[in-house]
Amino acid sequence: MAEIDIRHVRKSFQNLEILKAVDLSIRTGEFIVLVGPSGCGKSTLLRMIAGLEEVTAGDIVIDGKRINDLAPRDRNLAMVFQSYALYPHMTVAGNMSYSLRLRKFAQDRIAAAIGEASRVLGLTALMERRPRALSGGQRQRVAMGRAIVREPQAFLWDEPLSNLDARLREQMRAEIKKLHRRLGTTSIYVTHDQIEAMTLADRIVAMDAGTIQQIGTPADLYDRPANLFVAGFIGSPAMNFLHARMASETPTRSALILADGPRMTVPETLGLQAGQAVIVGIRPEHIVVGDAAPRQTGVAGKTGTGAGEAIVDLVEPTGMGAIVHFRLDTVVHKAYHLGRADWKAGDHITVHFPTERLHFFGATDGRRLN
Repeated sequence: MAEIDIRHVRKSFQNLEILKAVDLSIRTGEFIVLVGPSGCGKSTLLRMIAGLEEVTAGDIVIDGKRINDLAPRDRNLAMVFQSYALYPHMTVAGNMSYSLRLRKFAQDRIAAAIGEASRVLGLTALMERRPRALSGGQRQRVAMGRAIVREPQAFLWDEPLSNLDARLREQMRAEIKKLHRRLGTTSIYVTHDQIEAMTLADRIVAMDAGTIQQIGTPADLYDRPANLFVAGFIGSPAMNFLHARMASETPTRSALILADGPRMTVPETLGLQAGQAVIVGIRPEHIVVGDAAPRQTGVAGKTGTGAGEAIVDLVEPTGMGAIVHFRLDTVVHKAYHLGRADWKAGDHITVHFPTERLHFFGATDGRRLN
C-alpha cells in the first residue's frame, strides 16, 4: 500500500494546458475516485501517475519518493484499462501470469498467486479459456486478476466498466468494492459516471477544465456541493437551479423573488444584499409534488417554501417512483416522486421546495453561499 502526493502538477500539450496546478494527497489504503466530464483531465492525471505521460511541472511522490523520472515498470503500480488489453492467444492463466513470468518468478509462486487471484475473482473454472470465449465481465475480471497478482503499491483504474452493460456494471462495482475491502490497496479510479463515483469512493475528486473543483466524501459532495458545477454533476437526476434576486423592499432581507414571480423565504444568515442575484438549487428528490390546489401567491411559511402551481411537461416512470418534469414559468425542472404518478402532460400540480433542502450559489462566481 502506498501514500501518493500530487504536488502542484501541471500538464500541457504545446500551448494547450490540460491540468492546472493540481494538488492532491491520497492516504494509504484509500479508494479515490476522479470524476468529471470528458476532457476534464482526469485520465491524463492517472496516466501521469502511471508514468505513461510526462509531467510538465510539479511532482508526483509515492511514499516520500519523487517518481517523475521513473519508468512505468519501476513504479510498482498496476493499471486496469477500459479495453481489458488481454492477449487473445493466451489463456486466462497465461494472461494473469504473464507479468510474473517476465519477472522470472518461480513456477510455484506464480501458481500460488494466480490461484488465489482466480479464487477471489471467481475465475477458477475459466483458467484454460481464451479471451474470445469470455463475456465482457469475465474479461474485466481477468484484467483485474492480472493486476492483483503483481501485488502493486497501488491500483490505477481507467474507466474499467465503460464497455459493460448496465447490469454488468452494477455487478462489477460490487466486486471492485469487495476486492478493495479485502486487499486494502491504495486505489485511484477514473470515471465520468457519478453513480460509480458515489458507490465506490472513500473520497471523490470532482474535476472540470483541468482543475479540482471539490474533494470530499460522497456525502460531502452530495449534501454540500462547493459550487454550481459539483451541484449539477453529482446526483441523478441532476439538481434543479432557479434564478432569483433578493426582495429589495424587505428590510430583514429574508425573501427571494424567483424569476417567474413567486417568493421564498431564505435564511437571514446568508447575508444577501437587497437586489442581489442568486441561484437557488434543489435536488429532484427533495421537491414535494402534489395534486393541483388553488394558486399560491404568498410568501412561504417557516417550514417550507410554496413555489405554487406548475404544469406537468413529462412523466418518466421508474418502477419505484417517477421523474416528473414540470414547468415553472418557461423553465422545465425535475422532481422525483416516490410512488406511482398518474399525472400527464398539461396537468397542473403543486410543487413545494422545503427551505432546509435549498442550496444557494452566487450568480456571478457560482460558489456556495450557505
